[in-house]
Amino acid sequence: MTNKKALGFPSDFVWGAATASYQIEGGAKEDGRGPSIWDTFTATEGKVLGGDTGDVACDHFHRYPEDVALMAELGLPTYRFSVSWSRVMPDGRTVNPQGMEFYDRLVDELLDHGITPMITLFHWDLPQALEDEGGWRVRDTAARFADYAAAVHGALGDRVPDWTTLNEPFCSAFLGYGTGVHAPGVAEPGTALVAAHHHLLAHGLGMRALRAAARPGQRFSLVLNFAPALTDVDDEAHREAARKFDGMQNRIFLDPVLGRGYPEDVLADVAHLGALEPAIRDGDLETITTPLDWLGVNYYAPVRVAPLADLEAPSNSGLPGLRGFDVLPPRGPLTSFGWEQTPSSLTDLLLWLRRHCPGLPLMIAENGAAFADTIDSDGRIRDRDRVRYFADHLRAVHAAIEQGADVRGYLAWSLLDNFEWALGYSQRFGLIHVDFDTLQRTVKDSARFFSGVAASNAVPVDDPAELTAD
Repeated sequence: MTNKKALGFPSDFVWGAATASYQIEGGAKEDGRGPSIWDTFTATEGKVLGGDTGDVACDHFHRYPEDVALMAELGLPTYRFSVSWSRVMPDGRTVNPQGMEFYDRLVDELLDHGITPMITLFHWDLPQALEDEGGWRVRDTAARFADYAAAVHGALGDRVPDWTTLNEPFCSAFLGYGTGVHAPGVAEPGTALVAAHHHLLAHGLGMRALRAAARPGQRFSLVLNFAPALTDVDDEAHREAARKFDGMQNRIFLDPVLGRGYPEDVLADVAHLGALEPAIRDGDLETITTPLDWLGVNYYAPVRVAPLADLEAPSNSGLPGLRGFDVLPPRGPLTSFGWEQTPSSLTDLLLWLRRHCPGLPLMIAENGAAFADTIDSDGRIRDRDRVRYFADHLRAVHAAIEQGADVRGYLAWSLLDNFEWALGYSQRFGLIHVDFDTLQRTVKDSARFFSGVAASNAVPVDDPAELTAD
């Protein structure tokens, strides 16, 4: 017998699911869309597992009415999606009306089904035309982003209440320009730091543009990905390793937005690269602190760190310029992505954010896990690992709220199985299964579970029925 007791969330708690444009849309060359850095990257041999591309992805560009109908069937009240900059501005500067019309149709379709749209303006797919001019290495890209933000808001701002400037600038800057495992594939640690600053400058300029055109009741945000640092030993050396990781993973993006500037300890950690501080000009930090209405929190897993005996030895973390510590292998149980599952770390993170940025509401803008799906003979998608992941992490969010964290909502990643960046189609995060040969959609057990949570505004205390049924 299952325990029917449940943990209730605040009455105005927001539930929904999230996606990103390049990962689901396809339609890569339709209606005047220009290439993004991800089109170029995926077309380069050896960059993406299996040679996969996002040219078709989930074909959401053509199938969005079906996808919106599935969201409505599941009772998902909110849909967070990103706009493709290169679809609405192929050259990064000039509005393409046909490209904008796609999002106009999508927003109307959502509203017709009673679903609130939530827009992210940048989820890593920079127009290739701007990359050819220097991309995030140059300040002008930040100015171009502000123009883009104003253009999209001008077209859709009459119907969309919540707007996010950037999603996970950490990944775009550090994986795109530092390790090179993401587009545009640059591996220059100093350049990654400059790119990080220009991302934050773009956020500030974009936020100013959005606020200048704001309509009553609109809310504006930034979404950051956080990873708490775990250590096995509580001593000075391990605390120092955790400090270094936390500084470059979390605080380098958060603190400037909060008005604290770049953390002094982080600047000291990367001073030997001689890149970040010269990129900061007068007025930049003031621009970056343009106020947020809420902070988006993307969380997937913690990271375990340990000190190195040689404090000058480069870290294996891939974080630009860091030395003297290494990231340890994750510990089971793991997702199919190889990420550790430690739900209590999400509670700890939310409580740390409550202390670190008091008074700033939080939104879980992404949380989810990749697991292999099991398809029964009747076509039912059994994904009990994902159901358990959602249940455990929703309980972790509830625990943080009970302890005072101001968490306003939870958006599951992802609505659909999709193109998973450099890993192509090898990882499945979706609530909805996508057959990448036929593009057929099938609702998974996790979607039914999440639908029930959203409908009841509560998560079961014990394992949900999907884990205990025969």
